[in-house]
Amino acid sequence: MAAPNIVAVANILGKTTFTSLTTTSVTSVLSNAASSGKVLKVNNVIVANTDGTNAVNFTLSYNTAAAGGGTNVEMVSTISVPANATLIALDKSTSIYLEENTSLTATAGTASKLKVTISYEDIS
Repeated sequence: MAAPNIVAVANILGKTTFTSLTTTSVTSVLSNAASSGKVLKVNNVIVANTDGTNAVNFTLSYNTAAAGGGTNVEMVSTISVPANATLIALDKSTSIYLEENTSLTATAGTASKLKVTISYEDIS
């Protein structure tokens, strides 16, 4: 597992991605492949509950391998997201780095009710 020296980088690209959690299984929401030559600085993770009536539980985990593999460590565990509301699971004051061969995963308590948006910097 490696990361480029972020003092002498060639590129810092701002990116945003989103994922609908369509199952209650663990879902990879952001992955940094092995040997990518990059580090991903995650600035925020926002979770929206689209259910108009019910709260839905949410878990966000850091994984020690790409694509949700390896050991997962819960960063936000079983937090209830109210109906028609959003949760800021991670923001710039608690930003994290994903080195090569690491990832973030998310789990929903109810399928097809949560949408995850992630803003990050792709540094190489």
